[in-house]
Amino acid sequence: MHKGALLHSTANRDLSPYLAGADLYYRLRILIGDMDGEVPNIKKWIVFYPVYINSKKTIAEGRRLSTSKACENPTCAEIGDCCSHLKLPFAIEIDKAYPRDFMQRGRVRVLLKKEDGTLYNPAISSHKDLMRHVAELVPRHPGRVKKQEPASTSNTGSSKSGKGGKKKR
Repeated sequence: MHKGALLHSTANRDLSPYLAGADLYYRLRILIGDMDGEVPNIKKWIVFYPVYINSKKTIAEGRRLSTSKACENPTCAEIGDCCSHLKLPFAIEIDKAYPRDFMQRGRVRVLLKKEDGTLYNPAISSHKDLMRHVAELVPRHPGRVKKQEPASTSNTGSSKSGKGGKKKR
């Protein structure tokens, strides 16, 4: 069956149930922040994978910042919140995977410049500046601070008694 036949056979069907599902899928797939109600063309926006600022990854695995400036295991939602804090339009694509590691799901698209060429945030003029600012903000994210508090209090009372090391033969 060639493409023309396939297109002709779908043209006679009622596609409204599929389109309703696709509209819902599109809304779940892309969450737009700080836009004026218009549907933007996000294909030309900067792509930002969480792996770029993950301090647990190596450069070969996709990290783009030094480990001292990167943060541990950022998520797309945290990166999106940081972009909204920086007053940058962003779109979260949940179903996209990082090409080097298909288990890493999700990416964020960010727009740095307006149509007339002016910057949305004058402090962020490049992709590298965006990564640095987001990597600074993610550890201070409200959801992340709440997660780390209980873990720090549980390590205070543990002490090991007895000898350690290898046994002699």
